[in-house]
Amino acid sequence: MSANNTPVSDLLGISIEKIKEMADVNAIIGEPIKLPDGTTIIPVSKVSYGFASGGSDLPSKYDKDLFGGGAGAGVSIKPEGFLVISPDGSAKMVTMEGSS
Repeated sequence: MSANNTPVSDLLGISIEKIKEMADVNAIIGEPIKLPDGTTIIPVSKVSYGFASGGSDLPSKYDKDLFGGGAGAGVSIKPEGFLVISPDGSAKMVTMEGSS
């Protein structure tokens, strides 16, 4: 088994793919909302994520690979405010009360 194709690398790769699914760009910058007066409001959020994964190949007396491993991940999405774009093109960030 090559160093690039081990149960540990497979476990890590799957973990990273799942995190990408959870924290995509649409979670950070929301869909624009157009108001009748021409103003556009875009929700903005802060996304934090972390993950850990690891494992070990164990020696065996038998002709079979032994592997122990695990992975975990967490994602936090916090609304930060809104980007308000006026009809004249000027923009300002309106933060949510209590955001830092």
